[in-house]
Amino acid sequence: MKLKYNSVEELVNASLSANKKISEIVLEEQAEDMELTAEAVYATMEKSFDVMKQSVLNGMDETLRSSSGLSGGAAAKLKKAVDEGRNHYGHLLGNALSMALAVTEYNSCMGQIVAAPTAGSCGVIPAALISVMEEYDLPKHDIIMALFTASAIGMVIAKCASIAGAEGGCQAEVGSASAMAAAALSEIFGGTPQMISDSCAIALKNTLGLVCDPVAGLVEVPCIKRNAMGVANAFTASELALAGIPSVIPADEVILAMKQVGQQMSSSLRETAEGGLAATPTGCRLCKKIFG
Repeated sequence: MKLKYNSVEELVNASLSANKKISEIVLEEQAEDMELTAEAVYATMEKSFDVMKQSVLNGMDETLRSSSGLSGGAAAKLKKAVDEGRNHYGHLLGNALSMALAVTEYNSCMGQIVAAPTAGSCGVIPAALISVMEEYDLPKHDIIMALFTASAIGMVIAKCASIAGAEGGCQAEVGSASAMAAAALSEIFGGTPQMISDSCAIALKNTLGLVCDPVAGLVEVPCIKRNAMGVANAFTASELALAGIPSVIPADEVILAMKQVGQQMSSSLRETAEGGLAATPTGCRLCKKIFG
C-alpha cells in the first residue's frame, strides 16, 4: 500500500496489512520516494535526533536568557529540583518537563533546534522521547524509529488540518506535537497500531481549542510552559491508550474537528498577539517594555 498520508486510519491499515510497525513502513516509503537507501534516510533522522539531544543539554544552562528577558533559567531550576529529589510527581515526569522547557528556552535564545513540527512546539517530542530513553535505558535505534511514526502523524495532521498557530491556534502546534509524541511513545512501548491511533486522538482532544496568544508576539510566553504541558499530555494519552482505553472519537475525526475549531477561532487568537494572554494588562505592559 502506497502511503498518501490522508488519514491515520491509512497508517493503521498499512501497518496491519504488512504486519510491520508504522515506523518501518514510513521509513521504507520515504526511502523509495526520495530515491535513497533506508540507511541514508535513517541517518538523516538520526542527525535530527542528535540535534534534539544537544538542544536539551544546551537549554539546561542556568545562565541562559533570551534577549527579551522573558525566558531562560527555568529548565535548569526544575532540573535541579528533580536531581535533588524535591519534585513531587516522579523522576520521569520531572525530567521530561525540564527537557521541554530546556529546548524551548534554547529556541527563544536563537539556539539550534528541530522544529517538531514547529519552532513553537519544539520541546514536546524531544522531551517525551529522550526522557523515556534515559529513564528506561532504551536503545537509541528504537527512539529514532519512533520519530518516523511521529512524523507520519504530523504529516497527516498537516495535510488534513494544520500545524501552524497562525492558522489553527496553539492546538495546531503544541497539540499536534503532543499527538505526535504520544503516538511515538505508544510504539516504543509495544502498542498496537490502533493504540497509536488512539494516543494521537486523545492527545489532540485534550488540547482542542487551545489558542495561540504569544505575549509581545514572541515565542516565549506562554509557549514555553505549554510545551511542558504538551509532554505531560503525551504521557497521559499514551498511558490511557496502552491500557486499552480507546478514543471514542476516531483520530481522523478529531483532526478534522481541530481544523474546524481553528477556522472558527478569532484572528486575535491565532498568533497575532491581539487577544488572550497577549492582551492582558501585564501582556501589554511587557510588550511596551520590550518594543517601546
